[in-house]
Amino acid sequence: MNAAALEVAAAPAPAAAAVVPPPVIRHLGLSEYEPTWRAMQRFTAARDAATPDEIWFLEHPPVFTLGANASRAHLLAPGDIPVVEIDRGGQVTYHGPGQLVVYPLIDLKRLGLGIRDFVGARERAVIDLAAGFGIAAQCRRGAPGVYVEGAKLASVGVRVRRQGSYHGLALNVALDLEPFARINPCGYQGLVMTQLAALGGPRTVSETAALLEPHLLRTLGLSQRP
Repeated sequence: MNAAALEVAAAPAPAAAAVVPPPVIRHLGLSEYEPTWRAMQRFTAARDAATPDEIWFLEHPPVFTLGANASRAHLLAPGDIPVVEIDRGGQVTYHGPGQLVVYPLIDLKRLGLGIRDFVGARERAVIDLAAGFGIAAQCRRGAPGVYVEGAKLASVGVRVRRQGSYHGLALNVALDLEPFARINPCGYQGLVMTQLAALGGPRTVSETAALLEPHLLRTLGLSQRP
């Protein structure tokens, strides 16, 4: 885990400036899930109206995460993969190497974004990225995430405290999909998962992060900020 980077990311923001600065982009590499989650909480608790937004790009070692109101019935056979109960919405999902995880730590009020708009912005960023490789991806009403021909390509989750968002987006790039068979992904029995590498998209997390970043900044309305 990139502990030093996480501690920097979690530090309190500097004093208010006349102009809100552009978002801070952090590439944290392979980072353990729980310390990363706690760092997001600390950052959100410490931020104020002048704190720059941050976007963290990373991967996690294998882990299942259960949302705050998730049913453990959707956790079928976790085996040796750890299970972490967390404070986002939604049910159960899996994170592992080869999956790009993006955590936008955004002052939603400052950007004028409601929760639905925030979810939609992340979905559109993935859809636009996929379109660049000829992949026809789409979102679904009532089932957050991004899908390709009924298979799920990306999952989204969010928690908001003091108008600041944390948790984020998990985009399957090139990973072992077997652990998804040990759960009902996002609470849906039999949901098939897919990934960019199998669809003709990028094959590495680093390339995917570089390609996704401008789409995400644009859909979140951050690209035009000074």
